[in-house]
Amino acid sequence: MTTLDSESKLRPDWDNYYIQMSDHVASRATCDRGRSGCVIARDNRILASGYVGSAPGLEHCDDAGHLMRKVIIEDGSTSNHCVRTIHAEQNAICQAAKFGTALDGATLYCKMEPCRVCAMLIISVGIKRVVCLRRYHAGADTRAMFREAGIVLNVLENETEKYENQ
Repeated sequence: MTTLDSESKLRPDWDNYYIQMSDHVASRATCDRGRSGCVIARDNRILASGYVGSAPGLEHCDDAGHLMRKVIIEDGSTSNHCVRTIHAEQNAICQAAKFGTALDGATLYCKMEPCRVCAMLIISVGIKRVVCLRRYHAGADTRAMFREAGIVLNVLENETEKYENQ
């Protein structure tokens, strides 16, 4: 019989547990630029999950390639976005809607700060807290909207997520 040292007996707290789960959900993503996942939970129970991927029945980036669009940022710089896919947060919220699961008062766990569109959806469905691993390069709008809406944002690592062809 083997004995476990005290280190291996430690369980992650709920935030780290769900962040780890969101990373596992990301393994289903179908766009190699932003393989991310999302888990939405309330009362330590998973309500919905989602990953970056195309809408059902449409081609995936991994099969058809990226559908890139250049976006001009307010400061005049540009950013490249793949518009073939739905963000993990959007997919999780859509899954909850499809199956009639209310998200009011829930916590959303994801890889990086949600984009502006995802932030508006998060506010609209009543999610009260967002926990993400890293910052998003265009996260200032999200942070401002969350403050105004009273949504708590916890970023576990104060570093900006980097990905190819950003």
